[in-house]
Amino acid sequence: YWAVRDSSASSAQELEVIDGQQRTISICQYVNGDYSIDGLAFHNLPKDKQEQILEYKLMVYFCSGTDSEKLDWFETINIAGKVLTEQELRNAVYSGSWVSDAKRYFSKNSRPKIGDEYLNGSANRQEYLEKAIDWISEGKIKEYMSKNQFESNANELWLYFQSVINWVKVTFPKYRKEMKGIEWGILYNEFKNDKWDAKALEEEITDLMLDEDVSNKKGIYYFVLNRKERHLSIRAFSEKQKREAFERQKGICVKCGEKFELNEMEADHITPWHDGGKTSAENCQMLCKHDNRIKSGK
Repeated sequence: YWAVRDSSASSAQELEVIDGQQRTISICQYVNGDYSIDGLAFHNLPKDKQEQILEYKLMVYFCSGTDSEKLDWFETINIAGKVLTEQELRNAVYSGSWVSDAKRYFSKNSRPKIGDEYLNGSANRQEYLEKAIDWISEGKIKEYMSKNQFESNANELWLYFQSVINWVKVTFPKYRKEMKGIEWGILYNEFKNDKWDAKALEEEITDLMLDEDVSNKKGIYYFVLNRKERHLSIRAFSEKQKREAFERQKGICVKCGEKFELNEMEADHITPWHDGGKTSAENCQMLCKHDNRIKSGK
């Protein structure tokens, strides 16, 4: 399936492959002598076999339509196969020189494989490419691909991605499994121009990794940069700890002095976590829901 490209600037008709690109390329590469089948390259075949291949007619559908229509066609064509990822569909809609070059860096088995350990997903399903575009475009993937569709190369994207990975390796030189899948591009975009002490960051990260109150270890890398505690998911008090504090206080809110039922109250750290307070029975106090949410800024 080939789409007829709008080429008002040229009298020649331009076409782009919607589906079947790999098969088309494979045929051309075989005829060109790039690989062999069962030990036979194209030039090894008898003359009649060569002519049979060269004269074989391919059924090609030429399609004209908008980008959204191309997307619908691609989904329809592939409906019987595996479910396509969003990026695979985008690659079909915005196919061209830029996508072909971008795949060299993010999709092919022969790609440089820089940064794989920091990414979730699969390169073959275009998820690495999707993430790189998402980062550089700050979430505007379609707009970025549309803008660059007919660029001759994807150098801008590849150089940007390398900058992200290099920044991560310099800022956080010790690799941990928690670093896989973090939104590194978003952090890079926001903090790349700030000065960071890698040694000091590593010391804090080590302490936080050992802190049993920190439930979300992956969130540590966000926290050490933006200081937002929500990334850490500080461990909540257990029901037993809440009951102990409630009985100790006789149901009286330590803030307003009013008496409440247990289900009308919420647990709070007496000494905040960021000041060294632990999620322990002795550091637990009960506040009425109203006062606790005012205190927490909820």
